[in-house]
Amino acid sequence: MADTPSTPDTRTPAQIEADIRRRRETLAETLDEIGVRVHPKTIVGDAKAKVAAQVDHTLGRAYVGVNRAVDGVKAQFVDEDGAPRLERIVPAALVVAGVVGLVVLGLRRDQSPPPRGRRKR
Repeated sequence: MADTPSTPDTRTPAQIEADIRRRRETLAETLDEIGVRVHPKTIVGDAKAKVAAQVDHTLGRAYVGVNRAVDGVKAQFVDEDGAPRLERIVPAALVVAGVVGLVVLGLRRDQSPPPRGRRKR
């Protein structure tokens, strides 16, 4: 192809036709690629992939947060060597047992029949 408009084109007609064919093929490939990119299925697939990646990222962050919280709680009941801290475990176990006992008593009270009153004669 000519470098500038003022330079005469020295290509043969066969070369010009070959250049036109190459450009048409390139243009056809570009149009096909654009067609694939703007196709509704492609757009939906890209959106799904984006959402899935975001969910994976969010779940990963949640996992890390929960793991840190568990490690923090574990550190309260186990020392650096992995031995249990009885001075913290025993009071926590007593509190849990007391709460469970209160819940059980509350449930029993709700299920028991109301007391029968005396009828006047």
